[in-house]
Amino acid sequence: MSDLPKTEDRKERTTLKRRDILTGAALAGAAVVAAPHVVRAQSPITMKMQTSWPASDIWQTMAGQYADRIQKMSGGRLKVDLLPAGAVVGAFQVMDAVNDGVLDAAHSVSAYWYGKNKAASLFGTGPVFGGNPTTMLSWFYQGGGRELYQELTQKNMGLKVVGLLGFPMPAQPFGWFKGEVNKVADIQGFKYRTVGLAADLFQSMGMSVAQLPGGEIVPAMERGVIDAFEFNNPSSDLRFGSADVAKNYYLGSYHQASEAFEFLFNQDFLEDLPDDLRAIVEHGVEAVSTYNTAFALDNYSADLQKLQNEKGVKIHQTSSEILKAQLEAWTKMIGTLESDPFIKKVLDSQRAWVERVTYYEILNSPDYRLAYEHFFPGKLPAKA
Repeated sequence: MSDLPKTEDRKERTTLKRRDILTGAALAGAAVVAAPHVVRAQSPITMKMQTSWPASDIWQTMAGQYADRIQKMSGGRLKVDLLPAGAVVGAFQVMDAVNDGVLDAAHSVSAYWYGKNKAASLFGTGPVFGGNPTTMLSWFYQGGGRELYQELTQKNMGLKVVGLLGFPMPAQPFGWFKGEVNKVADIQGFKYRTVGLAADLFQSMGMSVAQLPGGEIVPAMERGVIDAFEFNNPSSDLRFGSADVAKNYYLGSYHQASEAFEFLFNQDFLEDLPDDLRAIVEHGVEAVSTYNTAFALDNYSADLQKLQNEKGVKIHQTSSEILKAQLEAWTKMIGTLESDPFIKKVLDSQRAWVERVTYYEILNSPDYRLAYEHFFPGKLPAKA
């Protein structure tokens, strides 16, 4: 549990809110009697929300797309004070801040609080059983994942936090390397940046891992603290200046094959909201998930072209040898992780979901690579 100072006593804040609502209702009623055509404006409720992203990152923009939507849907009754990483607390400390009421909400990923409980990583950076990002986000909402997340955070850990997931992120690149890496032997001894259970995965494959927030990655590479790294996507990597410190970019990896944004809300703040505003806050996650997806595909693909054509970056697909080694490493890790009963419960749920849903998805999906190569011959690099 965090030792962050509380900005105000939660009970006093709740009492004041309810008193304001009742007083406002009484005044509104009096206004109707005295002057039925006069509408008195109420002060908007402000939701202080910090992200885990630098102000310049594309993910800060995507968090802003959520803030814009819920403000508009509320008709101005809800205002979002959206802040970048470090404005109140560090990128990895937002869960503590939301729990303590220092923040009303946060925009992050669950792997960032993996140090509190390894099960956190299962809701974003867990083993890949074959389900794609949309499959796993669907598990959260239809396969029991949301209930398991609540059990972990509220029951097991005693946190006053409500968490929702949104935006099925494309599989994350293996990352940035100064030279080519096609065999498992090529990555032995590398000092590498990643987060969550992916850190355990790569340590078991012979790497030395540092878990760093996005804004610290390139400076760490420049100082020699790390030799290679991944963050998440071509747009963030372009903005970070990744091409200035490495020129080999490997796409497609099983270390973080499915992840989603984590929207965190202080439980008391959420329960104090009028029912319609709470619905807007919660369902706004679903609404922005669709827009985030379209926005990401547009920007990620365009920025990949910029990295290749303007920055001189060599684009590779991760080799089959490394991918197979990742799966073998996940298999060994799962055996160890499942000694924790709750982790086993989550993994059993995910396996059952993927076994059924992905069976349908794979059989129903045509070979999209075959179609792409038919219409755009010679564009894709050969498979390693």
